[in-house]
Amino acid sequence: MSSADKFITELTEGYSFKGDSLIIGTAIYNNEPQQNLHIKIPLSTINRHGLIAGATGTGKTKTVQLFAESLSEKSIPVLLMDIKGDLSGIAAVGTLNPKIEERHSKIGVKYQPKHFPVEFLTLSDEKGTRLRATVSEFGPVLVSKILELNDTQAGLLAILFKYCDDNNLALLDLKDLKKVLQFASAEGKKEIAKDYGSISPTSIGTILRKVVELEQQGADKFFGEKSFEVEDLLRIDENGNGIISVLRLIDLQDRPKLFSTFMLSLLAEIYSSFPELGDKAEPKLVIVIDEAHLIFKEASKALLDQIETIIKLIRSKGVGIYFCTQNPTDVPQAVLSQLGLKIQHALRAFTAQDRKMIKLTSENYPISEYYKTDELLTSLGIGEAAISALNEKGVPTPLAATLLCAPRSRMDILTDEEINSNINSSKLVTKYNENIDRESAYEILNKKLDTAREFDLQVPDSPNKTYDQKPRTTTRTSARQEKSTIDKVINSPLSKQVGRTLAREITRGILGVLGIGGRK
Repeated sequence: MSSADKFITELTEGYSFKGDSLIIGTAIYNNEPQQNLHIKIPLSTINRHGLIAGATGTGKTKTVQLFAESLSEKSIPVLLMDIKGDLSGIAAVGTLNPKIEERHSKIGVKYQPKHFPVEFLTLSDEKGTRLRATVSEFGPVLVSKILELNDTQAGLLAILFKYCDDNNLALLDLKDLKKVLQFASAEGKKEIAKDYGSISPTSIGTILRKVVELEQQGADKFFGEKSFEVEDLLRIDENGNGIISVLRLIDLQDRPKLFSTFMLSLLAEIYSSFPELGDKAEPKLVIVIDEAHLIFKEASKALLDQIETIIKLIRSKGVGIYFCTQNPTDVPQAVLSQLGLKIQHALRAFTAQDRKMIKLTSENYPISEYYKTDELLTSLGIGEAAISALNEKGVPTPLAATLLCAPRSRMDILTDEEINSNINSSKLVTKYNENIDRESAYEILNKKLDTAREFDLQVPDSPNKTYDQKPRTTTRTSARQEKSTIDKVINSPLSKQVGRTLAREITRGILGVLGIGGRK
């Protein structure tokens, strides 16, 4: 048997699966595409996560687009985190041209232009469905990680969350959290200390400054209502295509803490709310993080710990996470070791350090008698990649230099008019884009302080006076009126509605998802 025939036999066997799969391209041998020697990814192992890497201009974004399209067509919803803003074209029909026709002729797959269902999401001022979460839903553990608090400060924040829980003070947005911190350091200090222990003004001041810093990065737009329900990422359109949610992050590259906040919230919410599925024939949701090197470069230790933990555990929920970055070494080793699918576009060797990095990268792939992997990684053309996946038994497939299929949707961005049209027809915009500012901790504490100030004007100063005292009245009628007012606050619709939020936060804390497996 010739070397070429042996290559074809091994690749055919290595990429033949019993279950359904995605065709991503055709194998290359001796620099020639082998028509119909298709490189495929089994759906049953897509929840084992993956990496899409390569130098600028080698076709990573088009591969992300192809991957999302292929999943959508198999009725698998996808969440794309679009940091550069060049993935919106998935919503429009692609165009056949001679280059694409020639490429697909070599692959042996007919090119059929198509658009896919897209939902545009946003955390900031970009157009799209607003993603929000309440401070209560985050809970003290996660908020402490975001703010990078020490143990003492984190313990103090936990006390304040408990105080708010016990007193029906809803923490919906950063305005509420700041008001509680200010109240705890001044007028409410004695009241809180009486039941929960002493409060350090220095620690309160430190926490407050960190909250303001987070607020300045735009987090005030993220914290609030209505909270986004992660089940809305799992929608299928009327044609059976999985909806591709494109989270537009173009204006967040210089605000890493806001993005870290979202990442921690999303991963924790998915893990805590999705049921255990075990090994299924296909994933429930796939998350693709484009330009992931920006995340890891700016990520806090809390985010790195959380991603490492979630990567190890979340696949049992039917969720696959894929990182798209320029260099595989941008991804922490603990995370990289958990990624089953590797799609490596060309790397460039301009320096001695580059050559060392390429050598190191080549060692992450199965040994092949048909390729010198380090040389292959520098000789791949645009739209070509070195691929190794996991077969249905979890064993790595043979390394294959691959000529990739072209995306079937538009390989360019949408116009503003097209984006507006898409957003105007969205069902989620109506559900989430209304600004809601219900009565919460901020309003309730302000009322309490106003009552105390009125009391100050009526009663002479006393060294033992605290702000949880109630004005003395001379008639039973006044006393009953006062009690009625307090009862109205305690038993208000806010107190009842916040029960669900607090219950979710408490449940999440019991599950331990926020701290499980993290480095000490």
